[in-house]
Amino acid sequence: MHPTTTTEPITVAQLVRSGLLEIGAGCRLHPTAVFLPADLQGTLRPIVLGEKVTVGTYAVLHGGLYVGAHSHIGHQAILGEPEYGYAMREVHAGAGDATTIGAGVVIRAGAIIYAGTTIGDDTTIGHHTLLRTGVRVGAGSQLAAHLTVERGTCIGSGVRCSPGSHLTADTVVGDRAFIGAGVRTINDKRLTWRDPGNEVPLTPPTFGEGCRVGTGAVVLAGVTVGAGALIGAGSVVTRDVADDAIVYGAPAVAHGQVTR
Repeated sequence: MHPTTTTEPITVAQLVRSGLLEIGAGCRLHPTAVFLPADLQGTLRPIVLGEKVTVGTYAVLHGGLYVGAHSHIGHQAILGEPEYGYAMREVHAGAGDATTIGAGVVIRAGAIIYAGTTIGDDTTIGHHTLLRTGVRVGAGSQLAAHLTVERGTCIGSGVRCSPGSHLTADTVVGDRAFIGAGVRTINDKRLTWRDPGNEVPLTPPTFGEGCRVGTGAVVLAGVTVGAGALIGAGSVVTRDVADDAIVYGAPAVAHGQVTR
């Protein structure tokens, strides 16, 4: 029989005394909240909470996390999760990283935010939304429920993403863009899976400033949606969309210009 390794519980007071947890004035932490300063490689990183942060029941906060003042962490949310296992053509060993949550951010129940993510001030992350490693979200954005945002995606400020959409790895979404519900994006033109000899660089789509993408649209790999463009619901976008263009259909074609 091999011995089983267990970790003895560490209290909040012990973490504070050891410098691994800093709690700002006026914070409210539910007693079931879990603080995990060590990543899966054993590296310790402090957790810092600004003033008047609230942390809900059974929330899990990992090392390297900074939460700005007046932010709210909902029940069962997970923040700063280290990447482990196969993802994006690499095997990850569970290393943590700095994870930054701005001031006035609302993270709703069940959201999962991986290590290395940055979220700007006054942004809302919806129920059960997933942000993978290295995602960046600007200030004043709203990411609704059941949204999946893959590794390295960059979302601007003032962006609205509706429920149930998927942003593939390294997608770029410009400021004030509107992504409707159930939108799908693709970054792989050849659908290559674990075949290093035949892999080609991934080419995620780019959404320009102020563009609008209707419910259920599919945007293929390498497509650029221009600033101010409007994509109709249910469209399949196979080629670049010019600034201010109105496109819809499968495949989507131009039907005029947005009037400003």
